[in-house]
Amino acid sequence: MAIKVYIDQGHNPSPPNTGAEGNGYREQDITYQVGTRLATLLRNNGNFDVRLSRPTPQTQLGTSNASSLRVRVDEANSWGADYFISIHTNASVSPSANGTEVLVYSSPSRSATLAEDVLREVTEITGFEDRGVKLRPGLYVLKKTNMPAILVELGFISNPYEASFMANNPGLFAQGIYQGLLDYLSLS
Repeated sequence: MAIKVYIDQGHNPSPPNTGAEGNGYREQDITYQVGTRLATLLRNNGNFDVRLSRPTPQTQLGTSNASSLRVRVDEANSWGADYFISIHTNASVSPSANGTEVLVYSSPSRSATLAEDVLREVTEITGFEDRGVKLRPGLYVLKKTNMPAILVELGFISNPYEASFMANNPGLFAQGIYQGLLDYLSLS
């Protein structure tokens, strides 16, 4: 039986629920690219069945921020996903803020263990600072999913170096998330 992974490429290409912008880049474009590359890696592995929240760059989910999040969670829950991976970029008023972090609903949990594996692999592959696994029980996509769920903050779009690196190296982030999932599942 294939392992079902729902990949949520954070945010919509246009309002509502667009992502952060910084240094000439848009979060929703970066997350789309990382997500599609992650889906390819998982499909090529042969052990996974994959669904993307945004199968095309133009895919628009919901008519408000709340309904956009609800569509993603409802799709994953109704499909019976085994894992939910939401991909985002971080932002700060400080252009020097940097690093990768992974958000979870609770710890200890299966989600937190998965988050640790993904965080380790992403930071090892990209060289980004490890900002840790953080609890965010108020986030809809972590609270309302029926399966282990993580939200990966790849890096800071407000940091000129990280924004450019994320936009130009989506495959490295996809590889890190993929390898972290394999580590978690003991499939490495």
